[in-house]
Amino acid sequence: MPFFVYGTSRPGALNHTRFLSGRTRSEEPAHLTGATLYPGPGCPYAVEGPDGVVTGDLVTARPEAYADLLATLDRLEEYTPGDPRDLYDRVARNVARTADGTLVRAWVHVAAPAVAARLRARARPIAGGEWRIASR
Repeated sequence: MPFFVYGTSRPGALNHTRFLSGRTRSEEPAHLTGATLYPGPGCPYAVEGPDGVVTGDLVTARPEAYADLLATLDRLEEYTPGDPRDLYDRVARNVARTADGTLVRAWVHVAAPAVAARLRARARPIAGGEWRIASR
């Protein structure tokens, strides 16, 4: 499955250069509906809910790099399956390609439940769901 990235792992961003560059087969603009983007210290969080759209990129790994890239992104997002201290959960969601609206199933790191609750209670969503614009 491809990955949907919406923050520091997007093409042109620091973590893309460090961890994804040269390991992907394709990268294309996409968006995730049913999530709202919130700022966090250093990186954004997609919080699932009925409203909102998050802008990002659909990244398809080179087959030989897939397993390592999945593990790298999990480490980057501090995600360990089943760990209640996680900041993110990795979930499979439908993501729409911006070019034609085609839905593609992809891995997405979303805010873990405790983080999501704190963000909803204390933070302001990023208007328009676009981290690149908000981070300038």
